[in-house]
Amino acid sequence: MTSTSPRRVDPDRKDRIVDAALDVIAEHGVAGTTHRVVAAAADVPLGSMTYHFENLDEVLRLAFERHAVQAAARFEAAMAEVPEGGDPVEAIVALVCAESGDYQRDLLVALELYVLAARKPAFRTVTQRWMAASSAALRRHVDPEVAPDVDALIEGLVLHAALSTGPDGRPPVRPLDPERVRRAVRRQVG
Repeated sequence: MTSTSPRRVDPDRKDRIVDAALDVIAEHGVAGTTHRVVAAAADVPLGSMTYHFENLDEVLRLAFERHAVQAAARFEAAMAEVPEGGDPVEAIVALVCAESGDYQRDLLVALELYVLAARKPAFRTVTQRWMAASSAALRRHVDPEVAPDVDALIEGLVLHAALSTGPDGRPPVRPLDPERVRRAVRRQVG
């Protein structure tokens, strides 16, 4: 009689792999994201990667889609706090300042997505859906023609803060001055 080991039941394995891929992307970039590194980060056998995913691009796409959905949800929640007909400027200022300081991992993932989408147009569907979600949240409070400009301003402010340094060459303790953000957003929103 042969003994067989029980099959490991792991219904969340695919989701865990996608989450681990986000961590790997944040730490090593897309260039350092491999099946082997993601499998190790997810604590799954390497064979799980090819069992659950067609290729590494599928892992990256699903990870970036998850990231974009989470970021869009934060944005949507911030805009939902603004009452109907209310001024969205303070909500946008708070969001921009939080994104530039509190979400460094997400910022690194977003930067990797931008570069990948620039190199591989197939990934632009992820960025386009993300931009569409942001613009939709903004259109409830700003002129529909201005919403994409405000969204671009937000992205630019966050990126500028992430890449700027203080006089000593290190990132500043508080990356963005809320008053500076307020003035910039107010000029766009009116």
